[in-house]
Amino acid sequence: MVTWYISKIQRKDTDVAMNHEIAIIGYSGSGKSTLAQKLGKKYECDVLHLDRLHWLPGWKERENQESVAILSKFMDAQDNWIIDGNYSSLCYQKRMEEATKIIYLEFPTRICLYRAVKRYLLHRGRSRSSMTEGCEEKIDREFLWWILHDGRDKAHRERHRGVCKAYPEKSVVLKSPRAVRHYLAH
Repeated sequence: MVTWYISKIQRKDTDVAMNHEIAIIGYSGSGKSTLAQKLGKKYECDVLHLDRLHWLPGWKERENQESVAILSKFMDAQDNWIIDGNYSSLCYQKRMEEATKIIYLEFPTRICLYRAVKRYLLHRGRSRSSMTEGCEEKIDREFLWWILHDGRDKAHRERHRGVCKAYPEKSVVLKSPRAVRHYLAH
């Protein structure tokens, strides 16, 4: 059963007729999970945070095969979904192909770093809602290096931009918090 990975949204009888299968990708600290939660409420869709799927309590990584099986089952069982996270080993191509909308958050490093530090200060000593219980919010040298360098290397940039190039009709690139606010308002 996958429900404990999902932010459940209470549906109304007047569900929106259009299918919303939204993949949100982008840099660490850009606000993928926050945007997913807001869109989940707006469209009344279940939200799956890949961080919750990937990490077990105590920051232990789940076996990839198990994560893929859970994610595939989630995608196949839902008419509407929002999945946030990159994780190229977790059905990345399937998520991009099946998504009706791909949102790429391409924020500057300084904004992502600021947001990651702010998130740490807000959630220090506890798990945030988009993370597995038992994974207390942390910020360490390795994560900072990821935000500043490794998570923004050429391979990551090319993968994100390549998706947008492969699926231009369903891709949206948002480059600032203001662009996200505008997108949510329309």
